[in-house]
Amino acid sequence: MKSHFLLKGLVAAAFLLGATFSAHAEDALARIKAAGTMKVGTETAFAPFDFIDAGEHAGLNVDVFAELGKELGVEIEWIALPWEGVLPGLEAGKFDMVAGPATITKARMERYRFTPPVAEATVAILKKAGDTSITKPEDIAGKAIGVGKATAQLAQLQGYSEKLPAKVDIREYPAFTESYADLAAGRIAGVANSLPNIAFVASQRKDTFEVVMPPFGQKAYFGFIGTKDADHAPLMDAIDAALLKMKGDGRLAKLQEKWFGASFDTPDAVKDPAF
Repeated sequence: MKSHFLLKGLVAAAFLLGATFSAHAEDALARIKAAGTMKVGTETAFAPFDFIDAGEHAGLNVDVFAELGKELGVEIEWIALPWEGVLPGLEAGKFDMVAGPATITKARMERYRFTPPVAEATVAILKKAGDTSITKPEDIAGKAIGVGKATAQLAQLQGYSEKLPAKVDIREYPAFTESYADLAAGRIAGVANSLPNIAFVASQRKDTFEVVMPPFGQKAYFGFIGTKDADHAPLMDAIDAALLKMKGDGRLAKLQEKWFGASFDTPDAVKDPAF
C-alpha cells in the first residue's frame, strides 16, 4: 500500500515538474502564439506613425503591425502611454515590444534590439508658414524651438545648438502635438522633429506650417524596439523576418507611400548608427 501511494506521489511530482519545466521552456514567441495576442506599447501623438483620427488609432504603425500580426498569426493589442513611459514599460514587461518607432542610435542599440528600419528619421525644422526669419537650419540660432522629451531629436537639437553662434532656446514637450499647437500660436519659432513627421504635418496644414530644408540632423532611421534577452530572441527574429518579407514583396513601400507620400530606401539592418 505504501509503495502504491509512493508511486502515485512520484508520478504527480514528475507531472508538476514537467509542467513547470514546460512553462519555463516557452519563450516569448511561443507564449504570444499560445495567447493569440501580442501586446505593443506606443504613444499616439506621433503622426503619421501613431495618432488618433476621429477617435480611432491610425497611422503607419497600425497598418504595419496589422500585417505583422497576420504573419505571426496573432492579434495586436495596443497599449498607449506618453513616450517617456514607453521604454520603461517595455523593460517592466508591460508589453512584448514597442512600435514607437524610435530612432536607432548607438546608445539605444546597447540596451535594446531594433527591427529592420521602417523609415528614415533624419531631423529637420518645421516653421510657421510665411516666416522669412528662418530660411535655413542655421537660422534657428537664438530662437525658441520645440522638441519632444526623451527623444533622439532632442539630443540632435542639443548637439546642433552647440555649433550655432547663439544657442537655441530649447523647449521640451511631452507630446509633439503640443509643440505644433504652440508653433501655430506663435509661442515658439519652430519644431525639431524627423523629416517624415513634419512633412506629414505640413502637408495636412499647408496654410499653417512649412518645412525648412535641408534637414540639419545626421542620416538616421526609425525601427521598432524589443528587448535583447534570450527569451525574446525568437520573437524578434520572427518580427525581423516578417518585416524583411514585407519589404521584399512591396507591402512596406506601399504603406510608406500611403502615409508619407514616398517610399524610403532603407537598409535591411543598422549595425553602426551615425550617432
